Amino acid sequence: MGKSSSKPSYTSGSVSINGKEIASITKDDDGYVRSKYNMSKADKAIYNKVQSNLNSSLKNLFKISDSTKNQWNKQLDAFRRNGIDEINNIYNPMQTSLKNDIAGRFGNLDNSVFLDKLTSITDNKAKAVSALSDSLTMKQNELYTNELKNRMNYISLLNGVYTGYNNQIMNYLNMAKANADSGNNYNSQMYSKSNDSWSGLGTFANAATSLFF
Repeated sequence: MGKSSSKPSYTSGSVSINGKEIASITKDDDGYVRSKYNMSKADKAIYNKVQSNLNSSLKNLFKISDSTKNQWNKQLDAFRRNGIDEINNIYNPMQTSLKNDIAGRFGNLDNSVFLDKLTSITDNKAKAVSALSDSLTMKQNELYTNELKNRMNYISLLNGVYTGYNNQIMNYLNMAKANADSGNNYNSQMYSKSNDSWSGLGTFANAATSLFF
């Protein structure tokens, strides 16, 4: 009776570009299938840097450093000073002109009609200062919102690069696995056909033996 062929060993798969192996799928002596991606030094440096910056950015997303706060305070102080200057440039001449007009006509400020006008100007100036204070609060919120928006855009950029690398790695590993699967499927088919052939020869031998004995 014939002897069947031995079961084929695992066939590894790989992907190479310009003679350099990029990805491979192998099985070790313990029977574990292992995948390997050979990243270039330049890509590895970029990949590690992107991963590090991504982790750091996510961790510190809502943390505002003292240097950033100082920068904001400088911008807000400049915004406040410009606002005060604009208010003074508008209302101070009006107040001075009205006071001079009153003094020129009456020799003093003790006139109810003109005092009412002066009070109105003063009140409007106070309202402008109050509006400036509200604008400072809005400006501060705007600075914070823009900072978070810039950080989110940066995180999105890093994540895009990181995801692109991971997708590339998985694509090459899947190609290597497909090559390994193709080779192993072919070997399995050959193994099955070989066993079928041996089985047929065994049957023929048995039939021949029965004819002579």
